[in-house]
Amino acid sequence: MTVDPRAALDRLVAALEAHYAAVVSKDDDDDPAVDDAYDVLADAFEVYDDALGTAHGEATPFYLAEEDDDEDDEDLDEDDLDDEDDEGEIEDDDA
Repeated sequence: MTVDPRAALDRLVAALEAHYAAVVSKDDDDDPAVDDAYDVLADAFEVYDDALGTAHGEATPFYLAEEDDDEDDEDLDEDDLDDEDDEGEIEDDDA
């Protein structure tokens, strides 16, 4: 099924508006409405980007980062973060 890029753009704009509304009206840092709006926004972006590519051979300059497990972030300490070089790679102190 081919999605019309204009319809996908309209959906993306609506998802941006809904995400903003959820953020400014959240009750606390763990408000599920923000998480839901985030998921809808991510989906709308992917549909738009795919539709743009299919219809016009173009892409947006954005990408969605892969979700990391929170446990992975907790395993890093400040020393690990200090060892990252400018391109985000961990430098080997033993080299």
